[in-house]
Amino acid sequence: MEAINHAGTSMGVVADGGVVLAAERRTSGKLLDQRLSQEKLYYVSEDLMVAVAGITADANILIDYARSLYQRYLLTYNEPMPVEQLVQAVCNVKQNYTQNGGLRPFGVSLLYAGWDRHYGWQLYQSDPSGNYSGWKATCIGANNGTATSLFKSDYSEGIKLDDAKAMVVKALTKTIETTALSADRGNPGFSC
Repeated sequence: MEAINHAGTSMGVVADGGVVLAAERRTSGKLLDQRLSQEKLYYVSEDLMVAVAGITADANILIDYARSLYQRYLLTYNEPMPVEQLVQAVCNVKQNYTQNGGLRPFGVSLLYAGWDRHYGWQLYQSDPSGNYSGWKATCIGANNGTATSLFKSDYSEGIKLDDAKAMVVKALTKTIETTALSADRGNPGFSC
């Protein structure tokens, strides 16, 4: 959990017509090519995107597993995998690593944003332990309490996509430890 609380902030908001995901990208060096290093936001499919906070190497393993699982489901049933079913399968792997001796838990929390024909737009958060829950707006990573309290006060049912984007940018400016939001500090505006 310590790795997650020190990671860059990732947040999501369910809106009318989409889910907004945004993440703070902390640059580790001046010479790092930002175009080749995404780090925080990943596509699992056309209908599902993941934001991460924690150990990126652990996130890569889980995201590759989720992509593989999604594609197997698509090939077998000829339809997209329901979002919660994918989240539950990935969380089962995470929980297995916490339960078995000799395996260290995955040091990453994930936000899953997606759409399926059963429930429409959805946002889930999963912990390293394998627990997951659905949210209307949530935040993981550093300063997540600040963003969560902002979401509690500003979020309303049926929020429009543009208003959700503005709320996420406002939350990012409150959680990032700098005076100004810039292109190299965050990735606001990614939406599914």
